[in-house]
Amino acid sequence: MAKHKYHEDEEYTGPSKSALKRESTALQDLGRELAELGKERLAKVPIDEDLRDAVKDYQRFTSHEARRRQLQFIGKLMRNVDPEPIRAALDAFKGVSATETAKMHRLEGLRTRLLEDEKTLHDIAETYPGADLQQLRVLRRNAIKEKEQSRPPRAFRELFRVLRELEEGRSETGADAFDEDLGDEE
Repeated sequence: MAKHKYHEDEEYTGPSKSALKRESTALQDLGRELAELGKERLAKVPIDEDLRDAVKDYQRFTSHEARRRQLQFIGKLMRNVDPEPIRAALDAFKGVSATETAKMHRLEGLRTRLLEDEKTLHDIAETYPGADLQQLRVLRRNAIKEKEQSRPPRAFRELFRVLRELEEGRSETGADAFDEDLGDEE
């Protein structure tokens, strides 16, 4: 049996089977990441309805074999979509992107300034007109008490969550990102 050798007069016919397999596996892995998202996060990912339904079916299945086949189907559906917006959304959920990291640092700084000085509430009210200042005051007071009493930082975390929701609500309405100017005031 003679082995086929590449000749200069032959044309390149496209990616190899191995390259296609790697690409297919990568799309299937991306589909697996989608399938592991919760309902709220899945709703924020820009995918078409067929793919969203397939992911929901995967989440509903309990049988190992059914889930394996559904993942293959999700991988097949992924071939027809642009994976970059999906990767970007998943990276944002993981906090991988530089903009997400910068946003988290800004919000952490805002939380720290709020805990140090209650006058920061005025800046928050200007930046986020829909902010519930009473809720923020209560969370601030509880976070300070938690720290003094060496208790778990439940209100401290809740304060960050509320600030993050305010920032996300503001960015969804088309407003500019959080003003860097507030970070310079001390």
